[in-house]
Amino acid sequence: MQQIHAKTIITKTKNSFWFGADYNMNIYRGCPHGCIYCDSRSECYGIDEFDTVRSKENAVVKIEAELRKKRRKGVIATGAMSDPYNPFEKTYELTKQALESVDRYGFGIAIATKSDLVVRDAERLSHIQSHSPVIVKLTITTADDALSRIVEPHAPLSSARFRAIRELSGRGIHCGILMMPVLPFIEDTEENVIAIVHKAKEHGAKFIYADFSVTLRANQRVHFLRMLDENFPGLKKQYIKTFRNEYICPSPNQIALWKVFKRECESAGILYRMQDIIRDYRKAEVSENSAEQTSFLDLLG
Repeated sequence: MQQIHAKTIITKTKNSFWFGADYNMNIYRGCPHGCIYCDSRSECYGIDEFDTVRSKENAVVKIEAELRKKRRKGVIATGAMSDPYNPFEKTYELTKQALESVDRYGFGIAIATKSDLVVRDAERLSHIQSHSPVIVKLTITTADDALSRIVEPHAPLSSARFRAIRELSGRGIHCGILMMPVLPFIEDTEENVIAIVHKAKEHGAKFIYADFSVTLRANQRVHFLRMLDENFPGLKKQYIKTFRNEYICPSPNQIALWKVFKRECESAGILYRMQDIIRDYRKAEVSENSAEQTSFLDLLG
């Protein structure tokens, strides 16, 4: 696997809306999962040969040094641009070693992945969760393994990801589902939404965050439309007719789907609003801070 130079690996987030993360960390660049819809292929990110995985040079050493220097603790997000559990991680263990540093320096972690390999690090995640917030988000856009093999051809099947949720939640780790993107005319059916929510409940997911649309822009759009031609004959013309050159391409059924999704989540006791998800997985931290503040006020008393 090739290595690329990076001045820094852990960066401050512009805001903490996205799952309450304070920092971003991308150890790898590129991804071999081959998802037909991946936004990281977009020209604006400047990742050439996106299907080729490269690691950041001296990643583990740099992460250790950067965490040691940070005065403000917080939650570090990983997986926004490239999956931290791509197949190379099984051999190189860069994410595993990064989690050891995250644990050692008292930070929290927010992981986004399509791989059940995340279960390998369950013990480490449990230890991090003993002192800081932890959240694991597994992307699942279809409950149908046959369809997941088409739209995410080299990623573990949806069923494997559901099993990963069961294993992690069984260990008390806060985990759930990113149900996004839900591809218009392919995955945007009530049956698919209901199936995902029911399986999420069955496997112990605490939340599902959904988006009934797909984004399409330069590079990514070309790749996606080509994949539609190969796998869903005739659908490319429907996309072009419906969405033209729009960046955000919402399902024509999104309003009805949202109602179904909301109803099913509330019935299953699954969180689906971002603010509620953040509050839930960071509640121990909030309680601890509140207790510290109360003790301080008592001293002033």
